Amino acid sequence: MTVLTTPRGHRGGAPRGDVLLLGAVSYLNVAPIIYGLADYPDFHILQEVPSRIAERLHGEEIHLGTIPSIEYAFGDYAIVPGIAIASRGPVRSVCLYFDGPLDSVKRVALDTSSRTSAALVKILLRERLGEDPEYVPMSPSLDDMLEAADAALLIGDPALYATSDVPRLDLGEEWTKATGLPFVYAFWAGRPGVLGHEDVERLQESLRRGLRAIPEIAARYEPGRGREDVSGAYLRENIVFSLGEEEKAGLALFYRRAHALGLIPRVPELRFHA
Repeated sequence: MTVLTTPRGHRGGAPRGDVLLLGAVSYLNVAPIIYGLADYPDFHILQEVPSRIAERLHGEEIHLGTIPSIEYAFGDYAIVPGIAIASRGPVRSVCLYFDGPLDSVKRVALDTSSRTSAALVKILLRERLGEDPEYVPMSPSLDDMLEAADAALLIGDPALYATSDVPRLDLGEEWTKATGLPFVYAFWAGRPGVLGHEDVERLQESLRRGLRAIPEIAARYEPGRGREDVSGAYLRENIVFSLGEEEKAGLALFYRRAHALGLIPRVPELRFHA
């Protein structure tokens, strides 16, 4: 493991020659967030699955990461204001597939890519079933998962582009039906003081540019696979990229429910980079 030695300024962005190491999830829903960052030579981006980005942030290998929201409870971090990957209804990219009656599920295969979605399905199934099924971590192969379990959690691109006829439960939709609130899957977070005000403004401007470029992003994401319409509709209609007051309320409720089930060590206070 390489531990960071690069200093960061506390005001007005990074001094000359300074580098901000960013970890960004390699899914379609992060593409608008990082769209404009290539214009900043002092921002270096590493892309991996959500769980690996979280590991790198916890291990101080990166300054900032688009971490699964549950990972915020496992460190001393501050959030970049105004930016999130959230939903206010169906999300389409976080789904529980099940073979047989959902209320009879006894064993669930969990996509190991993100602990947030795993916690969400545990919260929702505890409320629905009244008890916990057995959970088995697995790689995101739907056929293999359903051979090993009654139900399978898929997240990100594998869920969004899945073509299986197996019944599925959209967890974003289920959360909002149950709570009346959005669900927040991920956001930018890093150690307090690692960002200056200019850095925050750059990250926010990158998202604004990305939202204006959604048709381009959808067309360029894995070109040649005929997914442009699905990708564009997903980014426009299913993903909420803002972190407003309702998203904060949904996030706080998620932390309270996750803590009540022993999934996180504490209910963290929401703190933000200036």
